[in-house]
Amino acid sequence: MSQLFSAVNIGELELENRIVIAPMCQYSADAGCASSWHRIHLGSLALSGAGLLILEATAVEVIGRISPGDLGLWDDKTEAALHSVLSDIRAWSPIRLGIQLGHAGRKASCRAPWQGGHQLLESEGGWQTVAPSALGFAEQDAAPTALDEAGLTRIKQAFVDSAKRAVRLGIELIEIHAAHGYLLHQFLSPLSNQRQDQYGGSLENRLRFPLEVFAAVRAAVPASIPVGVRLSASDWVEGGWDVEQSIVFSQKLEAQGCDYVHVSSGGLSPQQTITVGPGYQLPFARDIRQQVKIPVIGVGLITDPQQAESVVEQGDADLVALARAVLYNPHWPWQAAAALNAQVKAPSQYLRSEPHGVKGTLV
Repeated sequence: MSQLFSAVNIGELELENRIVIAPMCQYSADAGCASSWHRIHLGSLALSGAGLLILEATAVEVIGRISPGDLGLWDDKTEAALHSVLSDIRAWSPIRLGIQLGHAGRKASCRAPWQGGHQLLESEGGWQTVAPSALGFAEQDAAPTALDEAGLTRIKQAFVDSAKRAVRLGIELIEIHAAHGYLLHQFLSPLSNQRQDQYGGSLENRLRFPLEVFAAVRAAVPASIPVGVRLSASDWVEGGWDVEQSIVFSQKLEAQGCDYVHVSSGGLSPQQTITVGPGYQLPFARDIRQQVKIPVIGVGLITDPQQAESVVEQGDADLVALARAVLYNPHWPWQAAAALNAQVKAPSQYLRSEPHGVKGTLV
């Protein structure tokens, strides 16, 4: 029996298989509101047969957007727009839906990647960014404003408010974004956090704000809704955040009731040096998994069904997340099921599409 296609629980949420579609920014929202692109994009992925679909990084406040096109969930208007999209998806797909809530911090106010990705000036429609310390991501970036106590309180409440909106929308899982160089990762790393108060300096202090945000969200939503964290296990820069600190962070999250960790890496510094290859981030997931009891999601150039099966079989991770591979091939789980002699749910309208020789894979 395929391990990749075996059922698994994240908290109280049961998934039919261990394939996760990772959050992928689309930069196609209108003032934070989900658009017709999201209806098409998410609708396609909702028919994939994956066990879990996590919506893209969704800003908890206006200045927390990476770009002007980022999805948001900070007011009634953004909530209503996402409700419209999710209602259409729910009419046709039973896929489990999660959402990643985030704040870009100093990496906010940027152009979309296909427009160069550079930081926007305020005269170009950009805005003043915020961060743990007044240190820009890149040399040419304007310095962010170091967050004061009032700013920290505002942002923590914004995460809570967005989480409550997500629950009202019928979202079944909440992921807090503490990876890829965005705000919570900026607090974790000594490269970006040079504060002199209780939120900077020692590892305990650098963990403090991300843990406070997690605890506030966990307390604000029902116990039946799993709350997890996406983290970058390494900055890939000497003297930066690393896997040993990530293990401590994961253990503290577990102690506070975290339901899973989703292990990625990088994104904090332009000085990062990453050797990229198939499954290149899986050693981080394995190292963390050996030190916690909660499920660990592994990710990183996982493209082949047998490769994904091996990840679970060998204990590198409990679940496997795909991003670009599933954009390129939205029916990757169907083909993985065929390759691994398993079955996967598909829309009734598509059941007759099975090629000769794999009949019975789609159910």
